Amino acid sequence: MTTQTAAVIGLGSMGYGVASSLLRAGHTVHGFDINPDSMARFVSDGGAEGAMADVAGNCDVVISVVINAAQTETVLFGDDGIVPHLKPGTVVMSCATVAPDFAREMEAKCHEAGCLYLDAPISGGPQRSAKGELSVLASGTPDAFDKARPCLDAMASQVYELGGEAGPGSAMKAINQMLVGINLAGMAEALTFGMTQGVSPEKFAEIIPQCAGTSWVLENRVPHVVAGDYTPLSAVDIWPKDLGICLDVAHSAKFGAPVTAAALQQWLAAQGSGLGREDDAALVKVYARNAGLDLPGKS
Repeated sequence: MTTQTAAVIGLGSMGYGVASSLLRAGHTVHGFDINPDSMARFVSDGGAEGAMADVAGNCDVVISVVINAAQTETVLFGDDGIVPHLKPGTVVMSCATVAPDFAREMEAKCHEAGCLYLDAPISGGPQRSAKGELSVLASGTPDAFDKARPCLDAMASQVYELGGEAGPGSAMKAINQMLVGINLAGMAEALTFGMTQGVSPEKFAEIIPQCAGTSWVLENRVPHVVAGDYTPLSAVDIWPKDLGICLDVAHSAKFGAPVTAAALQQWLAAQGSGLGREDDAALVKVYARNAGLDLPGKS
């Protein structure tokens, strides 16, 4: 197996799993984050040390696992960005959910700097990230895929190659996020509607997964509600951003997306209620509050 030197920028719940999966596969991995405790933890787990500017020139692959387009551009091309320090032919993998036009812009700037670029949003959640079992929705040149392959194999169980240039990967991620954001809102609405009819969250969790109305999202998040545990695995704050991207892309395509727009209003209500840093299952709290319902545990 080919081993590489990689830098993972962003050691949150997803990025830490990516970096750890690369380590298990035998790669040399530098982890960077604005939180020094996350960096220290990664080094204690076996991550390589060194300042970004000092180690960048040795990297074969840079994987950016930050939150949004603004952070992506900052870590790649900002005042302390990594791309100017990379050797020619280094591949930059951008994993954030961004608009396709932004992905194409980043690809062009990386190519100007002599680097390869993969538009490579990820899906699967923190648990699959920690196991190296993500789905990567990727597009880029064949050379970029070839260079990134050892790291892709370590972090993902499924790599979808969606085209020879940036854009299609981010478009596919927008489609996925549209569905997940809508499904989460539907789950919250159905579960709390059931409560008004005397159906407890526990009974909902028992029966609906065996019926046609189920979904992966429902089966994954309803246990959080039943347990009254909103420890953020995927935070509410993600969804106003991601559904906002979906609607921006839809607007540019002159495509109406009324269901997405309705779901976004609920996510904005959750964010405005101070739930942004809670797990996204906490959207049920908006419905429960409006209906005067008591959820399991602390609501």
